[in-house]
Amino acid sequence: MVVVAYVLAVVAAAIHVYIFRLESVAWTAPATRKVFGTTPETAEVTKPMAYNQGFYNLFLAVVALVGVALHASGSEDAGAALIFAGCGSMAAAALVLAASDSTKLRPAAIQGVAPTLAVLALLLG
Repeated sequence: MVVVAYVLAVVAAAIHVYIFRLESVAWTAPATRKVFGTTPETAEVTKPMAYNQGFYNLFLAVVALVGVALHASGSEDAGAALIFAGCGSMAAAALVLAASDSTKLRPAAIQGVAPTLAVLALLLG
């Protein structure tokens, strides 16, 4: 079950690295604006906020990945703490997104299912 937790945590991290790319690197690009449903004007005004939020997602991914690396290399307590912190924060953010706007259930599921399952798998492992 621990290997399943590792795989799910890595998937969750990859999703959050992709979100980082969208928010911090490509926020005003037409394809990104389509994903987030923003106009060119709104994207330009919200660019600093998105840039910051993207790095938040990147840092969560790094925490989860370092947790997997530590846990797999024998530092199980430290690794588990980081996996729980990174993936737990990702899952909590997905819950906040879903609760804040019912039209955001799909993106909340995309960002929240893998980290939630990673936490559960690690608990069971």
